Amino acid sequence: MDQEQLFYSLALQKVTGIGAITARRLVEYFGTEKAVFKAAKKELIEAGRISETLIKNLSNRTVFELAETEMKHIKQNNITVIHYKDERFPELLNHCPDAPILLFSNTLNCNWNTDKIISIVGTRQPTTRGLDFCAELLEGLKDYNPVVVSGLAYGVDISAHLAALNNNVITYAVLGHGLNKIYPDEHFHYAKNMEKGGGGLLSEFWITDKIDRENFIKRNRIVAGMTKATIVIESALKGGSMSTISFANDYNRDAFAVPGRVQDRMSAGCNELIRTNRAQLLTSAKEIIETLNWDCAPVKQKQIQPKLFLDLNEEEQKIYDFLKIRKKELLDVIAIDCAMPIYKVSTALLNLELKGAVAPLPGKYFEIVE
Repeated sequence: MDQEQLFYSLALQKVTGIGAITARRLVEYFGTEKAVFKAAKKELIEAGRISETLIKNLSNRTVFELAETEMKHIKQNNITVIHYKDERFPELLNHCPDAPILLFSNTLNCNWNTDKIISIVGTRQPTTRGLDFCAELLEGLKDYNPVVVSGLAYGVDISAHLAALNNNVITYAVLGHGLNKIYPDEHFHYAKNMEKGGGGLLSEFWITDKIDRENFIKRNRIVAGMTKATIVIESALKGGSMSTISFANDYNRDAFAVPGRVQDRMSAGCNELIRTNRAQLLTSAKEIIETLNWDCAPVKQKQIQPKLFLDLNEEEQKIYDFLKIRKKELLDVIAIDCAMPIYKVSTALLNLELKGAVAPLPGKYFEIVE
């Protein structure tokens, strides 16, 4: 992006009262960030949902001084800036209404616009079991050349990055601060190895931004928003991983959680996500591959000839008639449209499968056998 666009984009980010959603809305309305600042009061009012206070804030030229300072830092630190209209901007993230108008990276290797991009998150205090599962998961996925995103934090985050590097898988870290520092300091050399491996660092925060707890929560929406699916290895009932899953749910992304023993505190969050249907149960790499349809040549389902006259109970008949019309449908949708609990639908589908009436498909889909 040219220097003028960068200048006005940075300035717009620092206008008090303008967040990511409003910034995008204004740019879409006026065409450019510069045009937003040049717009007359009447034009801003016509743009809709612009308060008098916000109009006044747009006339505060202090933001231009801040933008000039940040531009110097960007040049000094050799930072790549990616505007949301740039084709290099993460495509999936652009579908999120609260995505930032600018992203900063330490690399030109922008490999995140791929169908096989996933995020792996979890507790900062993982068990040996959790760490082993993370390593096994990446080993099972490596042949599909995924891109792995996490947050470079202690625990599951850094383990996911290292497991990716060990399997020659590209990995990116989304930071909750500017790119002039690494937090924690101990992970500096890991970040360098990520860049050497074709990945790197990504952030929406300025170099002059302070490290703040709220920034890491904001960071989590980037992690969830730029990826196809978010995987939680281990998590307590409260924590950053749970917020990342909430963002994934809001953005209609796939979510997975690794189950654990009821007594384990660091499995409580995962178990709760599975119990409340906010994440799918994950026990192996195979479930990721099937659910996300990563197989280029999926195994053809064996066709079972159904009996001419099926002996079905009331629930089985209801689901069978439903699939007769839909041909193929997702398990959760079948349960909702047939007004039946998931466990009853699962049992009925299993019986229908055994009777040769339906066939299971990857991603919890079921189809009628004609």
